[in-house]
Amino acid sequence: MPTPEPRVPTTAGAGPMSYAIFQLARAHRAYAAAMLREMDLHPGQELVLMHLLDRDGQSQSELLDSVGVDHSTLSKALRRMQDAGLIVREPAAHDRRVMVVHLTDKGRAMREPLAALWQALEETSARNLTERQAESFVATAYAITEAISSRALPEEESV
Repeated sequence: MPTPEPRVPTTAGAGPMSYAIFQLARAHRAYAAAMLREMDLHPGQELVLMHLLDRDGQSQSELLDSVGVDHSTLSKALRRMQDAGLIVREPAAHDRRVMVVHLTDKGRAMREPLAALWQALEETSARNLTERQAESFVATAYAITEAISSRALPEEESV
């Protein structure tokens, strides 16, 4: 049975694509969060783990750049992850003010479960798409991300 078209509120009528992106992001995040809860992770922690699995021993500043969240959000995530025994933080040898994040054995053991989670999320997300539609979606999503990321802020436009 086909899924009915979602009712777009009239105030979002001028932005049907943006409303669809919002709905997609909300549904995807909720599904991923449910899967992450089963692994005792909070949303966003999986991204930190994945970046550390690619290159362990990053500074908090490097992780900020990689994960793309604000400082307080990352600090809270790292504190929770340290409390859960996934990471340790220690001052850098070259500058004691710089905190370096390392995976513990428990954190390193998350590689396979995270890869399986990501694969299951991908399979569910692409279930109703052809391979060509999925590839097109990825390209479109990155094009939209670039358009939003490279927009000039109002203050910059007037200067």
